[in-house]
Amino acid sequence: MKINAGEIRVGMLLEYKDDLWQVLKTQHVKPGKGGAFAQVEMKSINKNTKLNERFRSSETVEKASLEETSFNYLYEDDQKYFFIEPKTFEQIEIKKDIIGEKGKLLTENLEVIVSFHNEFPISVNLPNQVNCTIESTDVSLKGQTVSSSYKPAILNNGLSIQVPPFIEAGDKIVVDTRNLEYIKKI
Repeated sequence: MKINAGEIRVGMLLEYKDDLWQVLKTQHVKPGKGGAFAQVEMKSINKNTKLNERFRSSETVEKASLEETSFNYLYEDDQKYFFIEPKTFEQIEIKKDIIGEKGKLLTENLEVIVSFHNEFPISVNLPNQVNCTIESTDVSLKGQTVSSSYKPAILNNGLSIQVPPFIEAGDKIVVDTRNLEYIKKI
């Protein structure tokens, strides 16, 4: 699907120069002399390289068409995560580097959305919030104000996040999967 350069947004996937690119940053620039343009920073999905490109407002770019399917997480091995489609029981495997650090938040039967481009999985979207247990955390110091002080904590899956001082080891909390931040205590 063709879109104008002014419609490019962060997170979009574009087909450009025979590759698939994810938009990391975009800035609309209108210089005093000449036409307006969009300065776009993109990252290649396949080659893991970055590219800064300038598109004039009159140019069109190809937005990648994605097919999204719901899957449940099964298990992992050294290089891959394994998922099953709940209706057809079709199993797929996705390389760990596609999911990255957020793969540690996967728990058995967690429902995720997998985005496919030309039958190849390119991204996995976790639910916005997941429940985790605090494995260990520092002791909070008396006299610290609750509003501004956070302390480091390690979750049962190995991730390290910042939590408020009243959180102790063994507490169950809700974590935002988009930015890996503490939301609330359960």
